[in-house]
Amino acid sequence: MTLKTIPAAPEARPRAQIQCDLMPMALERWNPAIKAAVTDDTTITMYDPIGFDWWTGEGVTAKRVSAALRTMGDKDVTVKINSPGGDVFEGLAIYNLLREHKGKVTVQVLGLAASAASFIAMAADEVQIARAGFLMIHNAWTIGAGDRNELREVADFLEQIDGTLADIYSAKTGDKAEAMSKLMDVETWMGGTAAVEAGFADSLLDSDATQEDTKAAAPHQVAARRLDTILAKQGMPRSERRALIQELKGTPGAALDGTRNAADTQANLAEPIAELQALVAGLAAANAKVLEKFQ
Repeated sequence: MTLKTIPAAPEARPRAQIQCDLMPMALERWNPAIKAAVTDDTTITMYDPIGFDWWTGEGVTAKRVSAALRTMGDKDVTVKINSPGGDVFEGLAIYNLLREHKGKVTVQVLGLAASAASFIAMAADEVQIARAGFLMIHNAWTIGAGDRNELREVADFLEQIDGTLADIYSAKTGDKAEAMSKLMDVETWMGGTAAVEAGFADSLLDSDATQEDTKAAAPHQVAARRLDTILAKQGMPRSERRALIQELKGTPGAALDGTRNAADTQANLAEPIAELQALVAGLAAANAKVLEKFQ
């Protein structure tokens, strides 16, 4: 039986346009090929971004985790994580599901637990991390648009989320929430040993607990996610990026439905991805010229 006394977390989205997105830096540092060497029927794997992944049609969702926990009943559960993070609201829902589970929850950070994946890990009774693994915490990150009143509302809401996350990290480490907030302000990355020393993890994993599966990261999926990162950096809202994703999926020869092998699909995606990258570069150059006129 779990003995967790960690705080509950709010899951509701106060305004539809507020989306806490995937951090570009975390996506760039994520190696999706890192997997568990062994799994069993009481294991939940989180090897994708948190929330629905529009590039692959997958992702780690609260719906999926809830279904897995129902299947396992009150058994002890092991959660194996290698994720760059993602949607903070989906992450908070998953955190609460694990927090409320009646059996013992053990989290194993195999590669990366960044952003939303990092506070999901805090829901465990025991956190283990690979010596070569990383944990990253930061303030909630989003792309906003609107007048000054709307942007103030977004900023105020993000501050509330940051306070909740600081409380979660504080409950795990034993340090004050103010100290956690300072670490979040500067986007803190911790290797395995540092995470244990700081109290975010309880112990290091055995060296043979992980393996690298080269088939796990299809080249076209990695390229597509990196393109999504480029678009996010340019300030394109998630809704517009999703529309582009759907358009790419509908491009003749660029389907991501698994009917073709990875090499064929990567080649088919190369041209539309190159065109979008060129478009983004052109927009960036145009914006720079406009800014020069006002300097």
